[in-house]
Amino acid sequence: MNQTFTVTGMTCGHCEKAVTRAIKQVDPQAEVSIDRAANKVEVQSDQPHDVLGKAIAEEGYAVAG
Repeated sequence: MNQTFTVTGMTCGHCEKAVTRAIKQVDPQAEVSIDRAANKVEVQSDQPHDVLGKAIAEEGYAVAG
């Protein structure tokens, strides 16, 4: 299932890696695509939307959507 999040606070490649790592800890098979300039994170995962969003938020990023 394709899920989209609006994630603010990502300013560099390290931020992208942190968000990707957080998602992969919840779902190692997840496919993650990040558009930092648009603050968009797209995730292909069967995990619930709120679980993925919480994992991103726990990394210190503001999550909407």
